[in-house]
Amino acid sequence: MPIHGLLAKAGSTVVTGLVGAAAYDAARTVIRKAPLREGAIIATTWGIRGTRRAEEVAESVRLNTSDIVAEAKGRLGEESTPPGAAVAHDHEH
Repeated sequence: MPIHGLLAKAGSTVVTGLVGAAAYDAARTVIRKAPLREGAIIATTWGIRGTRRAEEVAESVRLNTSDIVAEAKGRLGEESTPPGAAVAHDHEH
């Protein structure tokens, strides 16, 4: 009887190993056929497009904000600086 239990465990281990090996071979075949490079290129392209769009939105927000600040300063009678112009300091730090 002890040999029967040992053979059953050994058989179970062999079957598990065969199933694992078959799954590994199937995964390798799928990976070889999968267009991983093409997928990476597409994902990178989307990332670049998204970054460019975010930059456009950020620039639009910056310009709109500077327009609002310029109009508010104008209503106060102050002269506003043009967008992108550096503000000169009249004092030393």
